[in-house]
Amino acid sequence: QVQLVESGGGSVQGGDSLRLSCAASGRTFSTYAMYWFRQAPGKERDFVAGIKASGASTVYADSVKGRFTISRDNAKNTVYLQMNSLKAEDTAVYYCAADGLRFFWRTHPISRDMGYWGKGTLVTVSS
Repeated sequence: QVQLVESGGGSVQGGDSLRLSCAASGRTFSTYAMYWFRQAPGKERDFVAGIKASGASTVYADSVKGRFTISRDNAKNTVYLQMNSLKAEDTAVYYCAADGLRFFWRTHPISRDMGYWGKGTLVTVSS
């Protein structure tokens, strides 16, 4: 069982930066690939970024490539999302998720592949 708690959301201006954190409980955190998704009002939940259990590989949605960076610290059971050059279209609730399978890595993750979810943190970007 993995429990996830996001933090770091807030209201910023376009061009600003934010860093989201996701703290995980449990001893098995380091065996799960971790992902960030986001959901804007009235839209579906979309993939943002993912990182392998070891941290050795990452994958990004085209819309955030070059602006967002995902990282993890397995010693601290935490995954991060550094968001730079924020745009109004980045406004959404951001969710942290753990893969439904241990030791598995997806380069095209979708919501139903995830086994565990946090409750989300709201990011609002004003233009």
